[in-house]
Amino acid sequence: MRKLRILEKGAKYHVSSKINRNEHIFEPDEIKICFLDVIKRAKKKYRFLIHNFVIMNNHIHFIIEPLSPDEESLSKIMQWILSVFAMYYNKINKLEGHLWKGRFWSKIIDNIKQLFVTFNYISENPVKANIINEAKNYKFGGLYYIVKHIYDIVEKPEFDYEL
Repeated sequence: MRKLRILEKGAKYHVSSKINRNEHIFEPDEIKICFLDVIKRAKKKYRFLIHNFVIMNNHIHFIIEPLSPDEESLSKIMQWILSVFAMYYNKINKLEGHLWKGRFWSKIIDNIKQLFVTFNYISENPVKANIINEAKNYKFGGLYYIVKHIYDIVEKPEFDYEL
């Protein structure tokens, strides 16, 4: 029996999901752009905020905050994003079956220190993977959008990210 997901009204969550078999499906930028488009569609369908994100070659991370947890829980939002993207990906690649490796992982962010640590961890993923030298230059991460003042996916930060 799987463990119940802990959901809390008004919470921010660190969410991650991995691609099945550790495949690097996000290596072509076009696939990353498609995933960003699915997120934008989800933001029109559901009420939630994204405080940071990164799309890596074989997994994704978010700091996400559902705004109406009674009607639009974290599970409902993430299920929609992941399933819509999987259907699109499988269709364009003429594939069948699971794209994602099991359920998405989530953890409630309890305090401002944890928010800073999680924000930095997500931002630094492409640097640690030697994809880029500076996180702010990675076009498929929230810090890039924040530095460029583009707030169609991420929200304007509540804190100065340069701290």
